[in-house]
Amino acid sequence: MKSVITTFVVAALSLAASEAETAASTLPAAVASPAIAPSAAKPYPLDTCLVSGEKLGEMGKPFEIVYEGQQIKFCCKSCAPKFAKDPAKYLSKLK
Repeated sequence: MKSVITTFVVAALSLAASEAETAASTLPAAVASPAIAPSAAKPYPLDTCLVSGEKLGEMGKPFEIVYEGQQIKFCCKSCAPKFAKDPAKYLSKLK
């Protein structure tokens, strides 16, 4: 019984890690601004994820990017591709 549970847990963790890698790799380079250091970016003013609305830190360390000089924080990496599809929609929440 323990080996079945262990196998299930390992499979679930592997799937979660694979999805996180896929989400990060699908983020267009134009969204993340590697030329701008996060310390030079305009600080993120919210305590919630810009995409999901979840409180930051409840799902682990927030995933951060810099977009057009603005620091953006997400609850997880999987929110970044959603942001990339329509940045204007989500940036309107900052105003």
